[in-house]
Amino acid sequence: MHKNRLEAFSDGVMAILITIMILEIKVPEGHELADLKPLTAPLLAYLMSFIFLGIYWHNHHHLMQAVKRVNGKILWANSHLLFWLSLVPVGTLWMGESHFATTPTAIYGVMLCGAGFAYFLLTRSLVAHHGDDSHLAKALGSDIKGKASLLIYLAAIGLAFVHPYIAVALYLAVEVMWLVPDARIEKILLSGSE
Repeated sequence: MHKNRLEAFSDGVMAILITIMILEIKVPEGHELADLKPLTAPLLAYLMSFIFLGIYWHNHHHLMQAVKRVNGKILWANSHLLFWLSLVPVGTLWMGESHFATTPTAIYGVMLCGAGFAYFLLTRSLVAHHGDDSHLAKALGSDIKGKASLLIYLAAIGLAFVHPYIAVALYLAVEVMWLVPDARIEKILLSGSE
């Protein structure tokens, strides 16, 4: 199967998710800068989630550019990823509205971990379909960055019960790790391979 429909559908879902998130933020009733203060936590949660979704969109885009074809297993793996990403607006709203309370911050981490694991499964499905000797398989390698992200998310979920800001700092650390699209995939795209 060709990959175009999978890419288009995924792009559409991610665009809708970002739109839904901003629609959940209510405009302050006043007209002064001080009226924005109650929105500080929701806006920070939105910014964090916007970057999170942007990272997934960028890396998903680069990943799909590096493959030629997909199969049913890959479609389901991609749907699994989109499921976890579709939870982002709810997790963002709960965490922001609660001003980063313990349980919403931990649940947000579960959502991040679920998405990270789903992305890992998607990459493994693509490698299985293209072969262990494919350029994609070589580029992804042992995926230390992906595995490290999952471990950090798991630690952050537990540490949210110590102090939620520790968890938020770890979530942000993973975002910083992934801000630049995966260089391994970039090399495939630049070389014109697969």
